Amino acid sequence: MIIRIFNNILAAICLVLLPLGAAAQDGGGLTVELNKVEPSDNGGCSAFFLFRNTTDNSFDGFEMSLAILDTQGVIDRLLSIDAAPLPVSRTTLKLFEIPEIACSDISEILLHDLTSCRPQNAEELDCFPILTLRSKAPATLVK
Repeated sequence: MIIRIFNNILAAICLVLLPLGAAAQDGGGLTVELNKVEPSDNGGCSAFFLFRNTTDNSFDGFEMSLAILDTQGVIDRLLSIDAAPLPVSRTTLKLFEIPEIACSDISEILLHDLTSCRPQNAEELDCFPILTLRSKAPATLVK
């Protein structure tokens, strides 16, 4: 009975640590940084994102669904962005337009879903365990 309990506890610990092991095998993680926002010519907001890929994989697919929250914390819109490709051991700059909302009216950008995270020549992955979000802009970037 005690051995069975010990084995169940050991199995539970392994399940908790498994995502950490996957990230370690990749040699690092993926960092998405909202680096800067500025007004765009069309009345919207230009958002500059840095993608730091410190894994051992290039990514052919990396698509995010973002919820844009206004200054009242209310979802203004959903925005899908495609950041692929993300080369291995590189930082990539991507510019995305957020239409019809001023940068000053954006309080938060929520990573609603990762609709694609596919390493080159491999199947889709759950990249949430190796993903880090940061913001240097006035709006926060959160999961």
